[in-house]
Amino acid sequence: MKSKKSDWMETVVCSARRGVDARLERMLEARQEMRRRTDGCIRAWVARSMDNQPMFLLQAIYEDEDAWHNCAKRIADELDSRDGGIDSLLGGPPLVGIFALDPKDLDLEPP
Repeated sequence: MKSKKSDWMETVVCSARRGVDARLERMLEARQEMRRRTDGCIRAWVARSMDNQPMFLLQAIYEDEDAWHNCAKRIADELDSRDGGIDSLLGGPPLVGIFALDPKDLDLEPP
């Protein structure tokens, strides 16, 4: 399902197990920073829920499917292998989606 017409937007919603939300947040930030430093990743960010619950939104925009795969592989090889990954910190399965994003709908210029 390769697509060159649209950017890829990855969206993940996850929550932390009780008592590990600060650690999960730091690990999620590290992963988003690695995405931002990987070729083909246009933008990446993480946000905590407005009510300060241990729920997080992660989003990243990639040039294409290959860029998405490269980021995922780099995180698995360089971060997950070192810190054990985030799975043990999650309060349940994350909600994950990949969406097509028309580049013309993405305004990256400052207001």
